[in-house]
Amino acid sequence: MTISKLGGLLPAAVLCAFFVSGLADAGTPVRLAVTDLEGLEQIQREFGGFRDRLCKDTGIPIEFYAVPNRTAAVEAMNAKKVDLVLTGPAEYVVFRKRTGAVPVLGFSRPDYFATIVVLADGGLGRIADLGGKKVALGPVGSTSKHLAPVQILKDNGLTPGADVEIVHTSIELGWEALKRGDVAAFGTTNDKFLKLREREKTMAPGSFRVIARGPDLPNDALLARADLDASVVETIRKAILRHSESLVAEILKGEDNQKYRGMKFLATIQDSDYDYIRAMYATAGFPQFAAFIGE
Repeated sequence: MTISKLGGLLPAAVLCAFFVSGLADAGTPVRLAVTDLEGLEQIQREFGGFRDRLCKDTGIPIEFYAVPNRTAAVEAMNAKKVDLVLTGPAEYVVFRKRTGAVPVLGFSRPDYFATIVVLADGGLGRIADLGGKKVALGPVGSTSKHLAPVQILKDNGLTPGADVEIVHTSIELGWEALKRGDVAAFGTTNDKFLKLREREKTMAPGSFRVIARGPDLPNDALLARADLDASVVETIRKAILRHSESLVAEILKGEDNQKYRGMKFLATIQDSDYDYIRAMYATAGFPQFAAFIGE
């Protein structure tokens, strides 16, 4: 909530509407959800500046719509309670399948790929050496911490769950398990690996070795409800591209949004860009990619 000059409180979206038009009647708000953030307070903290600037640049009032999970976001879009959703690549394929949502723009994430890490002195020099061994991965359903690592294994001739035992855990616990030798390898997002290695107190950076990495993953996507007014979608797209520098700066004010450092808004993203994600779903045993794994 934001304190108004009139006294009392105004929802941030209402304030945005006043700021844009100077009028009480600013039109029907466009409702935006962010699938990996829970609660309005967190969304406001991470994307409030972006939303306010986009209101100003488009003349369209935009309000946040909090969802408790990704399935709820899909249901909200199908019920026309949500107009726009910012989501990750694994979520994109489910939204596309179940709602027909249309990609508006890509939010690029530089160096967004998964790696398989081992101990440098553990005698494991290539991915094939993991056959019959345990590999720690992150939360079930995560694009970069689960689906991408299992696809790396598959692409290198190992069947997850058959040739390799998969253990799901948190990032921190997976890292500690690797250090103790409880698992032979740890699969995670590359930037998470680099941060863990940088913070490591007991082992030197050279104690760890990446034996495989996946391709750069598809971009996070801003999706529009299939029947949202095309002129509204185009106004938002053009405004974001026209004012990209200032909007990126607003995004990077959020702590969780540091994953977007160095990002670029991508005007052209295609459904086929996400076919590698669909292959991941099939590898994980969900070839219909119509539901979120682990939810």
